[in-house]
Amino acid sequence: MTSSFRPSIYIVHDIIVYYLICSSPQALVTRGKPMILLADANRKYPNSRLLVSSADRGWQSIYAELRTHPAGRLASHTQPNVEIVIALHDSKDGCVIRTNGGRRERTRPTIGTIWLVPAGLCHEEIELSTPMGKTLHLYLPTQPFDLLADQYDLPKPLGHSVQYRGGLNDELIHQIGLSVAAEMARETSTGRMFAETAALMLAAQLSHNYLDPTLLVPSPRRKPTENVRLRRVLDYIDENLENEISVADLADVAALSTFHFARMFTALMGLPPRKYVSRRRLENAMKMLASSNLPLAEVAHRSRFSSQAAFSRAFHRVTGVTPGEYRRLVR
Repeated sequence: MTSSFRPSIYIVHDIIVYYLICSSPQALVTRGKPMILLADANRKYPNSRLLVSSADRGWQSIYAELRTHPAGRLASHTQPNVEIVIALHDSKDGCVIRTNGGRRERTRPTIGTIWLVPAGLCHEEIELSTPMGKTLHLYLPTQPFDLLADQYDLPKPLGHSVQYRGGLNDELIHQIGLSVAAEMARETSTGRMFAETAALMLAAQLSHNYLDPTLLVPSPRRKPTENVRLRRVLDYIDENLENEISVADLADVAALSTFHFARMFTALMGLPPRKYVSRRRLENAMKMLASSNLPLAEVAHRSRFSSQAAFSRAFHRVTGVTPGEYRRLVR
């Protein structure tokens, strides 16, 4: 029995909504990553059969492939990326035995069974007692994890702290995996945006539920005065997204000189004030598109763009789709 590539529409919608809250798609782009992720897969599973992959999709923050595996043993060495393996086929009498650092686990693969491999794992041995049917492999670089850590003041390194575990049943990861598999099987115009979103959602789910706390390094604490100033500035930005906002205005809110404010803000938020304001305006525009019937020209005006055309170009550059396409996608 095989698993159908029919993801829950509610899960897909939740991924998009989560993505709006967390970050912009542009923040996830890493040039050259697909080839590095592809090299990981080919090196680790040289004898398996590759059915389909995302190698030609242009996805930057996730690499996916569907494989079948023969019975036998294999050994892999250090891989720099997080790997998520999802069984899409039952194995009635089969068994997967994984060994790492003296740890040994034995799992019977059924549809939806999940195995996790953290980034930086030094040595892993895998034994398959019988051939494995369709198996989905997802590779995540550490960048989506670092983005979450920077955004929410989380300890690092998240990607290297993912638990080495097998035999998991996580419906959210399973549904995201099915959605990625469906996109590989039939490419859509919004596939790249979905892939970047799925990468961030997977990183968030792993960071929330499957980290080894002994491997985390606490993030440096902010000074209390910096927290107060930053909160005032962020609140001011959110309250004035539809108005003109200058760096000088934000410096006044923080009670700092423009120079010192810009340095403080960039150090704490990971991007300059102007880029942060632009990102928040884009996120606000996405929410307006998803939850209102405002004309696109009005959304562009409220987002402080000089014209609807300028808004559409900026929106497409960041998300990969036009405002109109995005509105149809989320409704």
